[in-house]
Amino acid sequence: MHQPVITGTGVFTPQNVITNAELVEAFNAYADLFNAENAEAIAAGEVQAKDHSSVEFILKASGIEQRFVMDKDGVLDPTRMYPRLRQRSDDEPGIMAEIALDACHKALAMAGRTGEEVDLVICAASNMERAYPAIAIEIQKLLGAGGFAFDMNVACSSATFGIQAAADMIRTGSVRRALVVNPEITSGHLEWRDRDCHFIFGDVATATLIERREDAPHGFLIRSTRCATEFSNNIRNNNGFLRRTRPDGVADRRDMQFMQEGRKVFKEVMPMVAKHIHEHLSETGVKPDDLHRLWLHQANKTMNDFLGKKVLGRDPEPDEQPNILQDYANTSSAGSIIAFAKYSDDFQPGEIGLICSFGAGYSVGSVVVERI
Repeated sequence: MHQPVITGTGVFTPQNVITNAELVEAFNAYADLFNAENAEAIAAGEVQAKDHSSVEFILKASGIEQRFVMDKDGVLDPTRMYPRLRQRSDDEPGIMAEIALDACHKALAMAGRTGEEVDLVICAASNMERAYPAIAIEIQKLLGAGGFAFDMNVACSSATFGIQAAADMIRTGSVRRALVVNPEITSGHLEWRDRDCHFIFGDVATATLIERREDAPHGFLIRSTRCATEFSNNIRNNNGFLRRTRPDGVADRRDMQFMQEGRKVFKEVMPMVAKHIHEHLSETGVKPDDLHRLWLHQANKTMNDFLGKKVLGRDPEPDEQPNILQDYANTSSAGSIIAFAKYSDDFQPGEIGLICSFGAGYSVGSVVVERI
């Protein structure tokens, strides 16, 4: 059995930034347009008027201050309110593969490796831009990698589930070097016209290179991985390839974008994740006091503060549970990897940390790592 080691990480960050103030201005303009167009129906009680959003509301609800997006103009257009991305020909790299490639090259450069040395690519993300061929196989070709590749979707837990799959294959000897890449263009599945969630998501791509320890002079040993799922409808997106087969299937329906019952999610997911982490640590022989840092899923500051306290048994120090969502917003599966990539350089040999992501499914994945 081989030991898997994380030797490189990479983060692609889009150039476009949308601040809370910009987002609120666009949303409120949209709300005013909607209310004006539906004035009679609103007065008759047939349609509910749209309330304004505010910077204060967003910050209190989430801790988010801004987000990066692939397209800014389309999102901030009150008559549109979703990204405007050009149609690419089949002979061009897809947009997911393009941003994934940037993150992969950064992870490879950190480890001193090339794409030709990779023999497994897993594209793990909340949404894929097409059904087939797999985005992972396109990334594999663009990298010049060998072996095989496949896509994986476990929503916000995709990155940690992908890391477990890659680590398991390295342990058993079926692959030598794997890239787990998370291109998350979440702006495409967010309903920017919904006040309750219009501020949540941002775009990014992350990549994690995993190798056999015998090939890794430095990095983070993956001591243990653990994944769990439990079905729930409280986070859901009903879009899919069967959509056009159903009555009114191509209409602009709300359930074809991201939907969640936020209060139910918090009430049900937080105990599930806290229990999962405690059991994982116990199985691995790691005590909470042994943890130097938690790199948590970046969905909501209140969630992370709750989990940090539950896991450590006290309020964590800022450097023990770093947040990046104030800058990136919720980037689905990529959030915990961004936090890990940005806040792991100071680790000393022997220090232990935990990467954890959770979300729709419900799903939760955790990775215990140790600096070597």
